[in-house]
Amino acid sequence: MLFQFGFYSSLLLITFSQGIVYSLLLLVKAIKTETNSNYWLSIFIFLCSLFVAPWMLGFAGWYDNQPYRDFLFYTPFQHLFFIGPVIYFYTQSLLNPSFRLTKRNFLHLVPGILYLFYTLFMWIYDKYIFKDYYFYKDGIDKDFESWYHNTGMVSMAIYFIASIRYYNLYRKLMFQVVSYADSILFQWIKTYLYSFLIMLVLPIVFDTITIFYPELNSYTGSWWFFLFFSIVMYYIAVTGYANPIVTKIPFEISVFDKKPALLLANNFSVEEAIIDIEHETFEAQTSPEIETWKKKIENIIAEEKLYQNPELTLTDLAKKLDTNAAVISKAINQGFGLNFNDFINNFRIEAVKRSFQQGEHKKSTLLGIAFDCGFNSKATFNRAFKKNTGLSPKEFIEKL
Repeated sequence: MLFQFGFYSSLLLITFSQGIVYSLLLLVKAIKTETNSNYWLSIFIFLCSLFVAPWMLGFAGWYDNQPYRDFLFYTPFQHLFFIGPVIYFYTQSLLNPSFRLTKRNFLHLVPGILYLFYTLFMWIYDKYIFKDYYFYKDGIDKDFESWYHNTGMVSMAIYFIASIRYYNLYRKLMFQVVSYADSILFQWIKTYLYSFLIMLVLPIVFDTITIFYPELNSYTGSWWFFLFFSIVMYYIAVTGYANPIVTKIPFEISVFDKKPALLLANNFSVEEAIIDIEHETFEAQTSPEIETWKKKIENIIAEEKLYQNPELTLTDLAKKLDTNAAVISKAINQGFGLNFNDFINNFRIEAVKRSFQQGEHKKSTLLGIAFDCGFNSKATFNRAFKKNTGLSPKEFIEKL
């Protein structure tokens, strides 16, 4: 097989081959762990690797020799209409275990499928009907046409915005339904979305640079864009493969409609509760019903020390009180003016302060006390303690 090794082709070959390797590794990991998110990340890395392939193979001599030239012409490598939906599906599958590729979600893939049929039609017409170059008489690969790249970038930008919106809604929901929200806010989500944003901005950056350096507006000059693109792809592949966290709270959210979230049962079919995610902060309100629930909630948490459970959820508390999670959520939001996460952390902080006052910090580490009181990480403990008291744990001890 023809491959002319050189500076340009060899560097892209390294990143391309690494992309393919990590795509396969993620696929294997997805099969072993049965996590849908790894399937989607595997597909994303594979599509990004294909995106780089024409430039790598072009510098390897494929556009100058047959039958490699025709293979590049008639084989679609740059699937711009697929990349956006795939990153959006990856975001949803990473955050929501109830995500499935339904018929409605499948519609997002239709533009990409239509482009595949478009390229197939060009090959059939040129090869078997016209029997010569008709669509490719200008000698330019259709993957590089401006209309395709422009609409493809717009598509990816739209799905990038949708992914950010989905994550923000997820974040609001987690503070309402779990007591360990900080640990599942996924720094990785922000990392790969920032990386994807760099991919989107790179064409604009290079177009701007070519205004001042016209020599970059060439086949060789464009190579730098694909090199930077492939480096970002490689970074996403490596860090994404190492990401160990998968959320366990199933839900339904309408991304662009102002509707509350639907908290689902573990079988992904039974509706449990409608949760208010429109507000991030709440004002305390009072009514006979709310006051009744406030007393019940405070009593059972204090008596059974439920706050010591580092994975306590709103559903767990609702089951203890033989009611619906929506009822408890509303009672906490309106009765205490807090979300569930902050509400439970306040109990934990009070328990920590009692331990300090009893001198437990002289017998145990601060982190050990925090863990005993229900916190699951040092960072979460420090943030919650500072938010509750205005002091760090060490400063609080010094003031005792």
